[in-house]
Amino acid sequence: MSEARRGRSSLRKEVTEEIKQYIIDNRMRPGDLLPTEAELCIALNASRSSVREAVKTLAALDIVEVRHGRGTYVGRLGLSALVESMTFRGMLSPDDDFQVYADLVDVRELFERGNAERIIAALGPEHLDTLDKLVSEMEQQGSGGRDGFVASDRAFHALLVEPLGNELMSQLTLAFWDVYSIVSPHLNLMTIEDEKITVDVHRRIVDAARTGDPVAFVAAVADHYAPVRRRLADARARSTTGT
Repeated sequence: MSEARRGRSSLRKEVTEEIKQYIIDNRMRPGDLLPTEAELCIALNASRSSVREAVKTLAALDIVEVRHGRGTYVGRLGLSALVESMTFRGMLSPDDDFQVYADLVDVRELFERGNAERIIAALGPEHLDTLDKLVSEMEQQGSGGRDGFVASDRAFHALLVEPLGNELMSQLTLAFWDVYSIVSPHLNLMTIEDEKITVDVHRRIVDAARTGDPVAFVAAVADHYAPVRRRLADARARSTTGT
């Protein structure tokens, strides 16, 4: 179908969908090289500007990855769009901030508590050693290295579910964690004492996994998120009363 026969308002959407269909029809995988912009124009009977706009849209969704000077590749199909939309929602108002944060806490805890036995069974000695190292890094960084503390915390939770081999769960864990880490500073919920408690609970999680104790693992995970919920409830109450 030529561009002249397409409605201008839906043109970019149509070309975007056609590129997605091209990827599917050609059974392309993440990392595969797409045709050049000129070749896509011919294959889709679309203008260069329409293809360029469609590629930008797909890149924002992680469906394709543009490597300047090298070409356009099928992306890793991550969840960056989800992170951006949830973060934006959380920034719209204090009430949305609190709700986004509460939802993320529920999901993160559900993943880890609900898969306790599977996680313990999947974590090998090297995984456990790396988790121990991350806890030590968190302890050393503390309030003096907030960015490093957050990075180690994120890596810890990512590694907990990584050995399960469930790519979607791993992506969701990182996506939810990224939103969590972006939104939480705006709520002023974390104190130096909270960081100390966080380090202690993470160490208990590793110890429970190392000894193969799912009950202790679940208890440690619950203790990890319970204070967060209490601080969130207190902050919501203060916001409501204006105190």
